Amino acid sequence: MAAEYTVAAVAAPVAVVALEFVVLRTGLLRTARYWITVAISLAFMVPVDGWLTRPDATVVHYAEDQISGIRVPWHIPVEDYGFGLALITLTLLLWQRLRPADGGEGRDG
Repeated sequence: MAAEYTVAAVAAPVAVVALEFVVLRTGLLRTARYWITVAISLAFMVPVDGWLTRPDATVVHYAEDQISGIRVPWHIPVEDYGFGLALITLTLLLWQRLRPADGGEGRDG
């Protein structure tokens, strides 16, 4: 059986990047602040996700036949990183696209 969660975890970031390059065209993916935001988000995601998926007291359970089985670190399914990247990126892209043209009060552009 196909690992549906794995397929979706690969498709999600690819779809978000395609949306940026074909439709939104914000240029956000080429900025340092985007990559810094991703790094900060991962810094918080890894310990939390690690705690939620730890084998001694698992909070979030995955159907093992639906994931690749690769877990790094602390038993985190590698698929979680694809979904995390897609969600963070989509949120930032839409925020960038939908903000007022003048940048709004107190924004640094």
